[in-house]
Amino acid sequence: MSLSTLVQKVKSEIVFYVNLAKDTEGASGIEYAIIAGMVAVALAAFVTPIKTAITTMFTTIKTAVGG
Repeated sequence: MSLSTLVQKVKSEIVFYVNLAKDTEGASGIEYAIIAGMVAVALAAFVTPIKTAITTMFTTIKTAVGG
């Protein structure tokens, strides 16, 4: 790859990222992605304790019924 080709590629990348930074149309999509990520983290934090509690409850019921 020649130096001029490399310089042209770097310039086009810079223009792309400058235009991307100026673009605000995708802002709501990014906000929804952040919210979805936060919900996923909250679910990951609470799913295991809830699963354990439900399993314990059904095991207790199973034992009480005689199964």
